[in-house]
Amino acid sequence: MDLGLKGKVAIVSGASRGIGLAIAHGLAEEGCRLLICARGQEALDNAVSSLQQHGGDVHGVALDITDADAGDLLARTAIEHYGAIDILVANAGGNRRGQFEDTTDQDWEDILQLNLTSHLRTARAVIPTMKSSDAASIIFISSIFGREAGGAGLSIYNTTKSALISAAKIMAIELGASGIRVNSVAPGSIRFDGGSWDRRCKEDPEGMKQFIAENIPMGRFGSAKEVADVVTFLSSRRASWVSGSCITVDGVQSHSLI
Repeated sequence: MDLGLKGKVAIVSGASRGIGLAIAHGLAEEGCRLLICARGQEALDNAVSSLQQHGGDVHGVALDITDADAGDLLARTAIEHYGAIDILVANAGGNRRGQFEDTTDQDWEDILQLNLTSHLRTARAVIPTMKSSDAASIIFISSIFGREAGGAGLSIYNTTKSALISAAKIMAIELGASGIRVNSVAPGSIRFDGGSWDRRCKEDPEGMKQFIAENIPMGRFGSAKEVADVVTFLSSRRASWVSGSCITVDGVQSHSLI
């Protein structure tokens, strides 16, 4: 299936490893020109090299996505290098566990900036240029714990991931007339090299087998590529009538009915 992405310009944040890097590879394989970012220069350089070795047209920018000017910098850089912006995949994120009563204002501020505010800033920065695209798409990487309770210790994470889904819905309503689609993707437990689930599997293989048996009906962890395949489709013209949606990619792990 031709997804019609050849020559499109995509920005992917948090793209030096895991889900973000897999998304960058998925878009590059379909012919997108890429601007990727991450905090660490060495990891970013490795990601750029990996993409280029597979034929990708890619430029990397090392930055902290929580910086107030990071979104504007990404937008300017994409325009300088490629002259357009068609796709934004807002993927960078993290977590800080703790019982709610023990969390601090700084805990909340740090994760709100990383998981939510940074992505909203970047979206605001790219929207004016996206209005000139004939197939613009914004995708926020949320979580199944943005759709339902994630459990004790996850008040900050749950809140930020739910907010991404909500923001995407309202943005989709507001930007529909401009031809910009906005969606969110909610991965479940995804295992990739160097990720938290990979570490737990190595440290406690029997415990993780039990976790899978109790929580994931399809019987295994998901892969970053499986998330990337969904994101790549949502980025394309083949998903032209999909906007304001949250798509789960979780092997039936989540329990939400909607």
